[in-house]
Amino acid sequence: MNDRWAIASTEGGGALLAPLTRDGRPAGEVRREPDLAQAVRSRPEVGRWVWRSTAEIYPRLLAAGVRVERCYDIEDAELLLLGHAGRWGEPRSAAAAYARLHSLPVPPDPPQRAAEPGSQSSLFEPQPVHLPFEALLEVYEDQVVRHDAAGHPGRMRLLTAAESAGMLVAAEMNRSGLPWRADVHRAVLDELLGERYAGGGDPRRMAELADRVSEAFGRRVRPELPADVIKAFAQAGIKVKSTRRWELEEIDHPAVEPLIAYKKLYRIQTAHGWGWLQDWVRDGRFRPEYLPGGTVTGRWVTNGGGALQIPKVIRRAVIADPGWRLVVADADQMEPRVLAAISRDPGLMDVAGRPGDLYKSVSDRAFSGDRDAAKIAVLGAIYGQTSGDGLKNLAAMRRRFPLAVAYVDDAARAGEEGRLVRTWLGRTCPPAPQSGDDEGEAGLPQAPVDSELRSGDGEFTPGYASRDLRARGRFTRNFVVQGSAADWALVMLAALRQSLHSSGMKAELVFFQHDEVIVHCPAPEAEAVAAAIRTAGELAGRLTFGETPTHFPFTIATVECYADAK
Repeated sequence: MNDRWAIASTEGGGALLAPLTRDGRPAGEVRREPDLAQAVRSRPEVGRWVWRSTAEIYPRLLAAGVRVERCYDIEDAELLLLGHAGRWGEPRSAAAAYARLHSLPVPPDPPQRAAEPGSQSSLFEPQPVHLPFEALLEVYEDQVVRHDAAGHPGRMRLLTAAESAGMLVAAEMNRSGLPWRADVHRAVLDELLGERYAGGGDPRRMAELADRVSEAFGRRVRPELPADVIKAFAQAGIKVKSTRRWELEEIDHPAVEPLIAYKKLYRIQTAHGWGWLQDWVRDGRFRPEYLPGGTVTGRWVTNGGGALQIPKVIRRAVIADPGWRLVVADADQMEPRVLAAISRDPGLMDVAGRPGDLYKSVSDRAFSGDRDAAKIAVLGAIYGQTSGDGLKNLAAMRRRFPLAVAYVDDAARAGEEGRLVRTWLGRTCPPAPQSGDDEGEAGLPQAPVDSELRSGDGEFTPGYASRDLRARGRFTRNFVVQGSAADWALVMLAALRQSLHSSGMKAELVFFQHDEVIVHCPAPEAEAVAAAIRTAGELAGRLTFGETPTHFPFTIATVECYADAK
């Protein structure tokens, strides 16, 4: 009995499928069946479905009520394998992989598009280049060989499997949607922004703040236009380079307070205002298009809707269904724990294996109980802070946790020298741009239109698009940690998905970002869901990094409203 089958959709809703051997070769004749969903439904014994694109097939199966346990996404695997070989920027479609295999002209990938509100289609639809089913099987067989040739083939296979599982989770979350109360959202907007005026324009509170800004400058100023604000300050004898909040707060001028307040409300209006609500919330659910691995480190983005940047005040609209709860889980101090696991530093693994606050444990060991200094030191090692107190604290880190600091130092040095840098499982950092390349080019993957790359403690982007090799070194220093954390998160998601389904619970995964997951479940299931999340985190740690003393705990809250979780 074969537990791995390849499948492709055909016109009219049918399917082509064939059993596969473990080394990727066909184990029988190609079969044609009239109904894609029935072809899958009638083979519950299949352990893993191999297909061109999860986004092409799985939404159709979900619409027909068919769920699969595991899949292998050929085009996602191609992206990972190309990166592992240092061939960033080459087309990742199955048709392109087949062309390379046979030294044929390589077709470009279809252009990315912005997601349409309510759309369940994929980024790489419509119209991929047609590829015969037999050619698809050749591509898969070649990918099996390329996985075996990787430096750590077991890790690379796990990465591909975990990312394919992430594709399943994303499709299921898109279908389930995040519970969203439109009436509560409207009430929040009315409370924050004030009522809207007929004929458009700013709502009342924003209009009042705009008037205060203009009064402070003595002339009409449009606070949503940075150039207009900078010019107004210049006319007042104050030179500013930008209208960022931190710069404005340094200025003594009566326009500052209403300007900062206006900018805060303006962001809410433009990112999550009435227009956003009308576009993205349907039938009590918010359904953005999640894109696993949408950043170079493997973190997710969304192609529209801004799901990964929901302000806390707007989270008041995320409310569980009657009788249900939201189980909100945040991974505790994930990146320092990942650094402990990948560096194998005995001291850092020891503190990462203790219960409680990791930074407090570090401070007790190396910083005389000064938790703030310990946190700055740990994050400085990961992000490359080498000035001021950061340099002094890093020196203390180097004395007490030498292998941890050496690990990220080596990654930074490799980045500066233009060498390939990989996460623990094998995701590879893009090469540095060549001289003369524009930012965002040089074969670097681009985020989808209208997606978000998080900043601050989220996605760190400057290094990989910079000509400055030192900046690239800072990026690769962080990449090995942040990317390995994304590896762990994918494995955790796969384990949690499997656990929730095998338990027979009604619980659904409805939200994920790099260190946070939300499960929507009937209230009586909440305790079991919390236990499943904790178990999945520890299992992911063992599967991803092997047996280490490091633990991966979560802070978990069971709430009716998302805003109450933090």
